[in-house]
Amino acid sequence: MSTYTICSKTAGRARIAVSLLLAVFLIACGSSAYNESKAQAQLSAPPASANSSATLATPGASSRIPVGSATIVKSYPHDPKAFTQGLEFFDGRLYESTGRTGQSTLRECAIETGKVLRSVALPAQDFGEGLTIFHGKIYQLTWLSKKGFIYDVRTLKKIGEFPYQSEGWGLTHDDASLILSDGSNQLRFIDPTSFAVTRTLEIYAGNEAVTNLNELEVVHGEIFANIWHSSRIARIDPKSGQVKAWIELASLTAKDPHEGEDVLNGIAYDDKTDRLVVTGKDWPHIFEIKLDDTSTNGQNPAKTQ
Repeated sequence: MSTYTICSKTAGRARIAVSLLLAVFLIACGSSAYNESKAQAQLSAPPASANSSATLATPGASSRIPVGSATIVKSYPHDPKAFTQGLEFFDGRLYESTGRTGQSTLRECAIETGKVLRSVALPAQDFGEGLTIFHGKIYQLTWLSKKGFIYDVRTLKKIGEFPYQSEGWGLTHDDASLILSDGSNQLRFIDPTSFAVTRTLEIYAGNEAVTNLNELEVVHGEIFANIWHSSRIARIDPKSGQVKAWIELASLTAKDPHEGEDVLNGIAYDDKTDRLVVTGKDWPHIFEIKLDDTSTNGQNPAKTQ
């Protein structure tokens, strides 16, 4: 073997060694940049409870969204075994959908006493989810069955069913449509006669998709949404899908001991008495609350159009 060949191979190996070192350096730099970016995204996320489930992706995008709180006006008794999935006022009475397979119900309650006035059990295989009352009918979701039930609000007699293609989580309505959440960052607007999806709205806080949208309530033109496993309610613009404000209820959730799935879930607004109430799964109380100016941008939600 010639001296030239030996030198050539030695030089080639040196170039390979340098290339490998350079590649390792670049990968390390890239990993460092990625981790730094991820840390910035977490640090700049909107202040939330430790178990918040809002998906936050873009650094600083949601830091400008106001975070408000609420004060308790009054507390009412609530069935501590009611795994609350949906809550709504109608003619002064409170209607509730409860979950768990084999234990799901639709019920009418007297809010002042917590007494269950009427109750209907769901089929054992169906897991009850959100509900809403629209044009004299109660619409109730199920979690995985991809069907909902329709009841006469006067009798609680089941009068029909309706299909949907996603999971069922929360349900509310505006003047024309049922509005369904499925745990993603999307809300589906559904025609209450044909049950066709007429519109899909993606929910963002700035540029950050907000997932785990759960129980819903329309409060004078805005959509309030529980964020599953979070102590927050998102106040959503129904046209743009943007979160206008966060309502932080960590102090409220600390009132009673809660474990596991006993999370904040249940929003109901009574426009006749101008009261907003919230509760959670298996909570012993329903709380009437008043939002501070940060949560409402200086407006009572009842006055927001």
